[in-house]
Amino acid sequence: MLFVVYNLDKPYSHALRSVTRDEHLKYVAAGGETVKIAGPLLSPDGEKMIGSLLVLDFETLEEARAWADGDPYHKVGLFEVSDVRPWRWTFENGGGRQG
Repeated sequence: MLFVVYNLDKPYSHALRSVTRDEHLKYVAAGGETVKIAGPLLSPDGEKMIGSLLVLDFETLEEARAWADGDPYHKVGLFEVSDVRPWRWTFENGGGRQG
């Protein structure tokens, strides 16, 4: 089953994101096939990373939440908002579905 992970950073936390980014990227890469898509949410001007969006493939919501809780960004308290929800891929428009 697919799950979307939606995270928004706490205000003024760019430095915390920067120092944790390498660990976060390693964690996401280690997720292998369970991580279908992932990338940062951006500020309105497209210049700053202000959150994260991931689509994960797990059997249960509990497994998806546990994986999201293990993210180094989550562990250091980067997020003001963090939500994990079941998600159904319904439409694809030529972008190439990854899973």
